[in-house]
Formats: sequence, structure tokens, C-alpha cells
Amino acid sequence: MLDPRLSQDTIAAIATPPGDGGVGIIRISGTSSLSIAAALFRAASSTFTALQPYHLHYGHILDSTGNELDDVLCAYMPGPNSYTGEDVVEINCHGGRAVLTAILQEALSHGARLAERGEFTYRAFMNGRLDLSQAEAVVEMIHAPTKAAMHLAQVKLSGLLGNKISELRAQLEYLRAQLAVAVDFPDDEIECLSPEALVSTSAQVRKEIEELLSAVDRTRAWREGALVVLAGRVNAGKSSLMNALLGRNRAIVTDQPGTTRDYLEESINLDGLNIRLADTAGIRETDDAIEAAGLEKGRELMDQADLVLLLADCTSPLTEDTLNTAGILAADKTLAVLNKSDLDGFDATHGAPLTDSGFETIEISAKAGTAIDLLCSRIRERILGGEGQPDPDELAPNARQATVLAEAASELLALEQDTAKSIPYDLLSVRLETACTILSGITGEIASNDVLNAIFDSFCIGK
Repeated sequence: MLDPRLSQDTIAAIATPPGDGGVGIIRISGTSSLSIAAALFRAASSTFTALQPYHLHYGHILDSTGNELDDVLCAYMPGPNSYTGEDVVEINCHGGRAVLTAILQEALSHGARLAERGEFTYRAFMNGRLDLSQAEAVVEMIHAPTKAAMHLAQVKLSGLLGNKISELRAQLEYLRAQLAVAVDFPDDEIECLSPEALVSTSAQVRKEIEELLSAVDRTRAWREGALVVLAGRVNAGKSSLMNALLGRNRAIVTDQPGTTRDYLEESINLDGLNIRLADTAGIRETDDAIEAAGLEKGRELMDQADLVLLLADCTSPLTEDTLNTAGILAADKTLAVLNKSDLDGFDATHGAPLTDSGFETIEISAKAGTAIDLLCSRIRERILGGEGQPDPDELAPNARQATVLAEAASELLALEQDTAKSIPYDLLSVRLETACTILSGITGEIASNDVLNAIFDSFCIGK
């Protein structure tokens, strides 16, 4: 089946999120954009003659019977100097769903086709306005959970990652040329690349690739947010802590054990770091099938968590349930929270078994709000591992790009090992060609339709 994104149809879509809003945008791209806009738009000014490039024109959109649909601002951006590289028209109207749908339907009735997911950005990529790394950065910008994540996406959107990959490929292409000379003129007295120089350059490129890969883990929490799971026995105060961290009553808090039978999830922002909080079911033996399923889900979340807050009620010695839970948790991904410091029976020494097992501990009162700010600071520090805000020029590949980079680094390492074994240059050149081809998958010079579809299908319609 022909991919509709490969066609030259004029496409249209609502470019703003679903729902009601103050302003909405209809985007049209393709050779018929201007004629469609001319058929729909009536300027309010008596001196208007035609849509001028890169100007906002005030007027009305008319339906097929000549009735006004809405007051709008209309902009025309001729290709190739537009987002898609084609003629583009954007209609800014009121953001109600009925208004947007009515205007879109009029555009479709005049010859436009409804855009596929990511088709506007796909056309920008195919028309050379963006490389593939920049196209991916567009969707990362849209879904950025924090300002830091937005900045990391912006660095890639500016083309810095694509430029870096092009520089690395250029070094490898130079090596390929030198190897080709050595293979084609083996008996001529032509100065060619020595094995030592080949290994040196390959190792330098691989080192730079590995530096890019190191940024993936270093910036992951900024780009994707982090999962923090609240765990502990029933009535340890998990729900109270959830509410204290959120600053509102999200979880039900009672003296009755087992109130939380499933898990609750909410998000908070800790000084620019997006945190997903998960309040899990209290740990205890149970015959209740629903509660047992909740406990199993809690264990799965603990395995996935970037940090587990293990709550302990320190008004009495730690229970066997708490100690058993501690036994399955890694100390480097756990913060032991000694709760209920506001009560007379609180004794921090009850938490000694956790300290002895290597867990960092912190004393709080979730109900009274004592030391919650300190806890938030420690959560943030533990997740970031001492790293501050990302460097302004940090290049942070996404998961797909990291996989590609790792494959290229592996191929270069194999090249260096083969060189040490005195493998012939014509065979070594195959390694170099493979590494270059792999790297081109980041910028899109060589990319399969499956890869392109997977990337652009992750976009929303209208972008």
C-alpha cells in the first residue's frame, strides 16, 4: 500500500490540541494551499488584493454558501521557505471544536486531504528542511515534561546533533578513501594510511560516539522524568506522604489498614525535574484477590523505579513486612523514610536495621509536614546523582539514536580489533562502510521506511 506521505497532495489538519481553547490553527500545505485559502478567505480590508507572504491578514472564513464561519487571521508562507518546504497557509481562528472542524471541512471540500500523523514534519524532512534528528527533536519538544527537557530538544532541533554526526562520518569517509587508495594501488609508491593511523582515528571517533552515549543516561531524568515509588507496610503513612508531596489530598487517608488496594500515580515538579509519584498498596499478607493483585503491581513498580521511598512507622520496632521489603530493594535506589516523627512514641533508633543495611534514612512526619522540603531535596539529589542542570550545549540522543550510536561504536571496535589481526584493507573497508551507513540512520540519509514510519507515526496529526 502506497504511503500517503509520499504523495504530492495538498494536506490540511488542525494543528492545535483537541478540546476548546481561545485560539486554534488550521494548517494547509501543498501546491493548492494558496488557491484553497483564496476560496475560503475574505479580507476585512477594502484594499486587500491577495495574501502577501509572511503577513497576517484579518478577515473571515466563508462556507460554501457564503456564510461567515469565523473571524480569522490568515498567513501565507510560500515554499521553499516554509516549515514543510512547500506553500503553507495557516488560519488562526477561535479554538472551539465546532469552529475548527467546520473550517477544516471547508478546506477538505476544496481539494485538500486530511494529513496523516507527522506528515507536515515528514514533508519538511523529505524536502530537506530538517534532517531526521531534527524531526525527532520536534516531537521531543512537544512532549518535553520540563524546561530542561525542552532545552535538550531545542539543541538537537537547531541541528547540532546532525552536524556532529556529519563530522564523525566525514572522518570515517576520509579513512575509507585512504583505504581505497591502498587497495587500488598496492604496488605504487603512494603514501597511504598506516594501520596505526587507522586505529587511532577510528578510536577517536568511537570515543566521541561513547561521549554522546554517556549523555543518554546523564540526561534521561530531565528528558523523560523519573518514577518514585512509595512502598511500605500498611498504615506506614504512604498515602499521607503522597498528599504532603502533592500539597493536596489525592490519596485517601484512614486508620483502617489496606485503604490503598491498587496504586495511585500523580506528577510533581521538583525544581524543574518532573517526578511521577506512585503510591502502592500497603505490604501485608492478604487473601483478598484484588489487594494481592495490587501488591504484585507494587512490586513491579519498585523494580522499575528510579527511587523507592521505603516508609517505616518508627513509633514501634520495624515489622517483618518492612524488613522483608528492605531485603529485596537495592540500597542505591532506595531512601528509607522514618515516618511519624510528630508522635510521642517515635524513636529513630527503630530504623537502625535499615541504616545497618546501607540505606540512607531521613526522619519526617508526613501528617504534620515536618521535613518534607528536606525529603524533596534528597529525592531530587538521589535521582540526579549529583548532576545539576544539563550543559547548555549538551547533545542527548534519544533511545533510537542511542541504539544506532552503540551499533556504530561496536562496528568501529571490531575494525580496530581486525586491524590488530592484520586483516586485509579491502575487508577493513567493509567495516568502515558499515559504520558510515549505521551513522547515516541518525540524520536520515539512509533510513528504512519502517524506521521513518515508526518515527513519524509517533507525531500528532497537524505536526
